[in-house]
Amino acid sequence: MNTNKESVAVAVCKTHTEAEQVVKELQQSGFDMKKLSIVGKDYYEEDKVVGFYNTKDVVKSWGKAGAFWGGIWGLIFGAGFFLIPGIGPVVMAGPIVSSLVGGLEGAVVIGGLSALGGALFSIGIPKDSVLKYEKELKANKYLVIAHGTQEDIDKARNIMNINDEVDVTIHH
Repeated sequence: MNTNKESVAVAVCKTHTEAEQVVKELQQSGFDMKKLSIVGKDYYEEDKVVGFYNTKDVVKSWGKAGAFWGGIWGLIFGAGFFLIPGIGPVVMAGPIVSSLVGGLEGAVVIGGLSALGGALFSIGIPKDSVLKYEKELKANKYLVIAHGTQEDIDKARNIMNINDEVDVTIHH
């Protein structure tokens, strides 16, 4: 088996606490945090607007979700806040941001997918899974995405599947 081929593992987490735990476990295991992405809905519509800014690859935030996103962005590099039609306000960090921005700048449209769907598709996630992940985001769940070689992803999957409670899928 060629272990140099890039793959992704996607963990669907039910809460921000669960997503944060997955990220911290990966960090503690030595997983390269530059190969980790996280996507989740922003909750600015609940009470107050949450503000974001980027300084030296670390994003600062305020509001209800501030502690969660601030902690995540202290670990993961590159971040963005986007309003995705059909999904709503989405906050993301990691390599997935480049895929989304690249798709938007290049006006890439992948048959019926949102901009986020196009970004997920561009990193190797099949269209049927993309639709599933968009539905999960709409249901206020979080995606933690590990990028890497098959060997990296196999290790990450075992860590991401906390007590068999987190749904983890590998895509080649």
